[in-house]
Amino acid sequence: MVRSYFITGIIALALGIGIGVYLGWVQFPTEYRNSHMCQLDISYQEEYTLMVARGYRKDGDVEKSIERLQALRVTDIPACDDGRPYQINNIPDWVRYLTEQYISDAADRRDISDLVALYAAYGELPDIMESFRPVDNP
Repeated sequence: MVRSYFITGIIALALGIGIGVYLGWVQFPTEYRNSHMCQLDISYQEEYTLMVARGYRKDGDVEKSIERLQALRVTDIPACDDGRPYQINNIPDWVRYLTEQYISDAADRRDISDLVALYAAYGELPDIMESFRPVDNP
């Protein structure tokens, strides 16, 4: 008798998981509409910017890096104006802000170096960033 309850419980559990997965992934999946990258949490925006900086270190294409970061801009998107401490309206300023933040937080030196390389491509490099300038900067 205990064995039949155990088998019934296992079958019920498997059925519940199967139905839950089907309903969540197939029948009623989450759909995002009219969402913007500027609505991402600040940590994800930072991570994305860091990925773009690493991409710049690989290909050396500053125009492509600006194009990739344009999606983070808040300008003319009311849904993105949510009172964050920093709004991304100017890409080089955003990269500078993030780089200085990483330096002041003593983040990973490789991350800082990638960001410094990207910011250096935009123009003049501030003194605070000089010591992090990568040797292999394109």
